[in-house]
Amino acid sequence: MERPAPKAACFARIISCVTTETTASANRQIARAAGVVMAGFVLSNLVGLVRQILITRAFGTSAALDAFYVAEKIPSLVLALVAGGALASAFIPTFTGFLEKDDRPGAWQLASAVLNLVFVALAGLSLAGYALAPLLVGRVLAPEFSTAQQSLTVELLRILLLTMALFGVSGLLMGILNAHQSFLLPALAPTMYWLGMIFGVLFLSPSMGVHGLAWGAVLGAGLHLGVQVPALLRLPARRFRIMLGLHLPAVREVGRLMAPRLVGVAAVQVNFLVNVIIASGLPVGSLTALTIAFQIMTMPQVVIAQGISIAALPTFSAQVARGELGAMRASLAATLRGILFLAIPSTAGLILLRNPAISLLFERGEFGDRSVELTAWALLWYTAGLVGHSLVEILSRAFYALHDTKTPVVVGTLAMALNVGLSVWFARLFAAGGWLPHGGLALANSLATALETVALLWLMRRRLGGLEGGFVLRGALQSLAAAAAMAALLAGWLRLAGGQAAWLVTLVGILLGGAVYAALLAAQRVPEVAAVWGAAWARLGSVRDRA
Repeated sequence: MERPAPKAACFARIISCVTTETTASANRQIARAAGVVMAGFVLSNLVGLVRQILITRAFGTSAALDAFYVAEKIPSLVLALVAGGALASAFIPTFTGFLEKDDRPGAWQLASAVLNLVFVALAGLSLAGYALAPLLVGRVLAPEFSTAQQSLTVELLRILLLTMALFGVSGLLMGILNAHQSFLLPALAPTMYWLGMIFGVLFLSPSMGVHGLAWGAVLGAGLHLGVQVPALLRLPARRFRIMLGLHLPAVREVGRLMAPRLVGVAAVQVNFLVNVIIASGLPVGSLTALTIAFQIMTMPQVVIAQGISIAALPTFSAQVARGELGAMRASLAATLRGILFLAIPSTAGLILLRNPAISLLFERGEFGDRSVELTAWALLWYTAGLVGHSLVEILSRAFYALHDTKTPVVVGTLAMALNVGLSVWFARLFAAGGWLPHGGLALANSLATALETVALLWLMRRRLGGLEGGFVLRGALQSLAAAAAMAALLAGWLRLAGGQAAWLVTLVGILLGGAVYAALLAAQRVPEVAAVWGAAWARLGSVRDRA
């Protein structure tokens, strides 16, 4: 083979070094941003736990709380469609493209138009939902509820519809701030929502019952929006305009990207609605148990996957805008490894410690042994899908950064259609086997998500010409080996600590498991462990020097 000329070889080395340094810089940017978002989500999860503990203490797994969770579904559906994943996946890449071109007037013109459109659309949907609430509850959401429980659900739904416009504007502010690499206050917004609900259950529910919880959610939605305003006011060249901008190419581009994503998110939310409908015909408390179990499972998923994915999307989008697909491939591979290193041990630990953890968190007041049993059973099968849920988060956002919202939508829609069929089948299969049938709904969700993950990995590998599979696989195998040893230790601890207090079993289990897992990764010389350790020491040294 002919050797390159010296000048060409030198130039190639320079390009290689620049590319490597650019990728490393992007990875550090993602890591720093992810640290901020994950810290905010840890706080949110802790406050969310307090909220859930207070709610279950007040309402247990009662028919009133079942009604509240059903009433949440319509606002959650619309918010996920318009203000959540669908809008963010279309808006952030387009908005970031303006920022990369240093066209701030164009960026703010786009932001103004989309913000106004979101507010008008959600306000109109809220009014329509208020009028149609009896029909939605009686015919769609909870046809198996009693007449009294349906009436309560209608009342709660009409209150919760007030959150939609607030969350719509707040969700777009998150996208604007994240595109500017501002993550702290958006990461604190979920905590503010939980604080509003805590206020409702503590100070409003004693006199208003479950209606007080609903009004607390409205207060929390206002706080969710308000906490982000100071960061928005600090952005440079900010200019808000009263306009809809339907004639603007950038607004139409957001609409074009958003349309297929709407279908995908709708498929996910329809699946949740199907679960609600099926669970409404199961024993009392099944729906609440599923809801609480899913919330517990998503706690590590939110901290790990959503935290990293939210931080990564602006960087991925900037890399795509600059045409640096190789750098994006390297950043995505590093991000996938990081998610696996955190999600795999979380899965093992949550499965093994689910009973004492639920008892520690919720077993008080109206939440008794039966409630623990129902929730732990659902959590077992939901947690089986934790790794899949985590990987889908980052893979979907990688497609969004490539301005491709169609591929994850098609895959997600097929997966959710499978989920619906599996939900009906598994619920019947579990019941026939003498198992609690709501566990089948959780297993269906996990299996469908696993298949969705495999499909997205394969398609992204084709799109980017590879995913540095050996690098990712080595990390997965190292994590599995360490997690297996951790699981063996936890199983021994559970046998040894039988009959001990739930707080002792849970907390010692978490500390032992985490220490063993980290030590085994370090023994395998996993580079991410050394990087985290070095960053922690550097930060400690910086604090010590300032002191």
